[in-house]
Amino acid sequence: MRTNIIRHESMMVSYDVVNGWTVLEADGEVDAHTAPMIREAVIKLLDEGHLHFVLDLGFVTLLDSNGLGVIVAITKRIREHEGSLRIASVPGRILKIFDLSGMRESYEIHPSTSEATLSAPSPGSLTHWPHPTSG
Repeated sequence: MRTNIIRHESMMVSYDVVNGWTVLEADGEVDAHTAPMIREAVIKLLDEGHLHFVLDLGFVTLLDSNGLGVIVAITKRIREHEGSLRIASVPGRILKIFDLSGMRESYEIHPSTSEATLSAPSPGSLTHWPHPTSG
């Protein structure tokens, strides 16, 4: 069952748990104003015991440098808890930002959340972050 965790005029974030993964779906603009809200939401979910995340960017209309920064920040926080992070459903225009920033090689990016959640998470998968092990 999908649960809304952030409601803002330019962005909404909801989550659901699928096959051991907490799937965060962002919808709208991830910028200087909204990115910190995502970070706080992930911290709250980590405090509640969620460790393995899929960040679904399929409905993100804008991702600026602050958005990229929050992805790095949540990755570090998830890594501290020996969790996992995968990114899914990235629109082409946003994937280009990952390419230009050099971040694409640092993350497991999946075409869809169903593919990202197909296999159950394995603890410590961020051990080698920022360069994931090939598998």
